[in-house]
Amino acid sequence: MRNIPIYQVDAFSSSVFSGNPAAVCPLEEWLPDEQLQAIAAENNLSETAYFVRKDGDGYQLRWFTPGCEVDLCGHATLASAYVLFHELGDPGDLLRFHTRSGELRVKRKGGLLALDFPARPPSPATPAPALIEALGAEPKEVLAARDYLVLFESEDDVRGLSPDMEKLKKIDRFATIVTAPGKSCDFVSRFFAPAKGVPEDPVTGSAHCTLVPYWAAQLGKTALHARQVGRRGGELFCQLMGDRVEIAGYAALFLRGTIQI
Repeated sequence: MRNIPIYQVDAFSSSVFSGNPAAVCPLEEWLPDEQLQAIAAENNLSETAYFVRKDGDGYQLRWFTPGCEVDLCGHATLASAYVLFHELGDPGDLLRFHTRSGELRVKRKGGLLALDFPARPPSPATPAPALIEALGAEPKEVLAARDYLVLFESEDDVRGLSPDMEKLKKIDRFATIVTAPGKSCDFVSRFFAPAKGVPEDPVTGSAHCTLVPYWAAQLGKTALHARQVGRRGGELFCQLMGDRVEIAGYAALFLRGTIQI
């Protein structure tokens, strides 16, 4: 029997029971992919992150939803950095993760942890016919990068959406981001990826790789305060840096334990 440490961290929140929960499993060496996927399915969180130390050069990092491996995940990267800094005692102020999306860096920034991610600016797009029907509301505009970016007039419009998840599974993009100007922040958003095992993600760092370049252009500034406004909600402090996006937030430990397989 093998014992694997596990931590559950609420990312993009300064307290538990809000933000986005992620499981984090430090590994000495990689397990078979089918075991990584089975653990993620058993955890049944939107993401489970695994990392392995890379000889003298940071960490290799991978992310799994309950249904598949993904190429980029913000909140589970933030959670992994929290575990390394606060639970495993990494002495530095900068972590380097080697991932399917290239090298990602996380640094301490006061009480915040700041992710350095690639920007994914959106372009105008013709939505799949099922998209508007699935959302149940007519948007102001639809753009796309990896995900659809669906623009609404107001924060209340975004909060009031109740998408048909079965219909939303049929869209031709990885996921759907809905967004609008915020009342007490620069912009709000929600994120839906039911085809990937995540009906609604509480706080989605990777979505802000697209949201930040869009809103920076719309608002004429590079420093942006964002909120994701689903049931749990979370807060992000963002900066557009050319072709990169800094996404910063707090994190709180909920659980530490051991998996036995």
